[in-house]
Amino acid sequence: MNLFLNLTTRNKLFLAFGLMILLLSGVTVTAYRSITAMQTSLEFFYNSDFVDAVDLMAIRSNINGTRAAVLNMMVLSREPEQEIWHNDIKKRSMEIDKLLQRLAVRQRDKPAFLDKLKELKTLNEVYVKTRDSQQIPQIFAAKIEEATALAVGVQLERYSKIRIIADQLGDAAEQHALDAVTGAQQKAYESLRIFVIIGIMALSLAVAISLLLARILAGPLKEFSEAASRIAAGDLSVDIPDYERMDEVGKLAQSFRNMVENLRKLTLDIRDGMNILASSSAEIMATTTQVAAGSAETATAVSETTATVEEVKQTVQLSNQKAKRVSDSAQQVANISQTGRQAVEELIAGMDRIREQTASAAESIVKLSEQSQAIGEIILTVNDLAEQSNLLAVNAAIEAAKAGEQGKGFAVVAQEIKSLAEQSKQATTQVRAILGDIQKATGAAVMATDLSGKAVDAGVQQSDAAGEAIRILADSIVEAAQAALQIAASSQQQLVGMDQVALAMENIKQASTQNMVGTKQAETAAQNLHELGVKLKQRVERYKI
Repeated sequence: MNLFLNLTTRNKLFLAFGLMILLLSGVTVTAYRSITAMQTSLEFFYNSDFVDAVDLMAIRSNINGTRAAVLNMMVLSREPEQEIWHNDIKKRSMEIDKLLQRLAVRQRDKPAFLDKLKELKTLNEVYVKTRDSQQIPQIFAAKIEEATALAVGVQLERYSKIRIIADQLGDAAEQHALDAVTGAQQKAYESLRIFVIIGIMALSLAVAISLLLARILAGPLKEFSEAASRIAAGDLSVDIPDYERMDEVGKLAQSFRNMVENLRKLTLDIRDGMNILASSSAEIMATTTQVAAGSAETATAVSETTATVEEVKQTVQLSNQKAKRVSDSAQQVANISQTGRQAVEELIAGMDRIREQTASAAESIVKLSEQSQAIGEIILTVNDLAEQSNLLAVNAAIEAAKAGEQGKGFAVVAQEIKSLAEQSKQATTQVRAILGDIQKATGAAVMATDLSGKAVDAGVQQSDAAGEAIRILADSIVEAAQAALQIAASSQQQLVGMDQVALAMENIKQASTQNMVGTKQAETAAQNLHELGVKLKQRVERYKI
């Protein structure tokens, strides 16, 4: 049985149908032999027993006919009518001779039949000889009494013997024919019985093979079909039995069982991954929301810083203009001081103007210093925001890596956020360096302004002694002119620095805007990722493990 089960399905079918074809061939051969035997028996019966019986009946009929014709000739008185019956007698005699000859040929292997047939033939020859040589001539000669005496005498005795022998031969032929029919029927019954037995055996084997094939092929396939339907409906808890067979059914069962086990493992892995993806996407969405809020605050702070820098820039431009005026005035005072005492009053007036301008410049420089401090604090804030953005970009990249294939888009956004944070940090570093230069220049300008104030005070106090103080005034004016030039140069540097600060703040503003847009995109991507995780989790939960 195991050997049959381990055969391939093709070999099983070949073997099963081969057995059925073999039995069908046996049934066909048996039927052919039976039919051939019956046909041979019928042919022999027809060509021997049946023909013999017919011929014997024909002999008896012709013998009776010849005797009746002789009697009719005896009754008739006209010769033409008698000639008609005489011709009939001749024909019948010739037919009797042919029948006797054929019987002798067919029955040459039956001595007893041949002996009786010879006796019949001998009596018939004597009977015919007497009839043809004596009785018929007497009838034609109108010797009816002599002919009648022969007919009821010797001829009747001979006719009776001939008839008895013919009847015996006919009865024997009929009995032999009946025996042949009975034998043929017996053979037919035996053939039919063998045919029925072999047919029943073939049918039983065919039914057994069909039931066996249905059990070993259709049964497992039905189980596989039901298991496939349950798997299609989401039920992975189906159990595939191990048939321990080496044929296609056993291999299919093993493959089916491996497939179900792999599907279970894959579904468990996907379910765990979906749980991780759902929690990670929720965390990423919360983080991107915080990053978006921080980016909005950063953009607001950068906008305020840009407005402050613009105000500082305007203040520096005003200080630069005033420094230029102080420088021009100092040059004019130096030129006038060379002309002597005549310009003392104009010098006093000029000194008053210088005092006012110097005070104004001092106030502007102090304001510039205070605003530089405020810019420094803003830069620190921007630097902290850049550090936080960088940290958020790193966290977002980590969460995108955890998300796998679905987090690639979010990883690109995190990289852009990190790049913008680096640009913001670099711009902050540049602004901090420029602001240091501005603070140094502002300190120098404060010192120069203090010196100018002192010089102006001394000039005012000594203006009454103009003659003696002209030299000192000239020196002071020269120093004031130099200080004014330094103030103008410092103011020019501050103006250039403030332009750079304004440009850097504009870059920071644009980076913050891009950062906010990227954060919004990251938030949208995180929301989509979260929705995808929820959908995949719902899809996986429909499978029963």
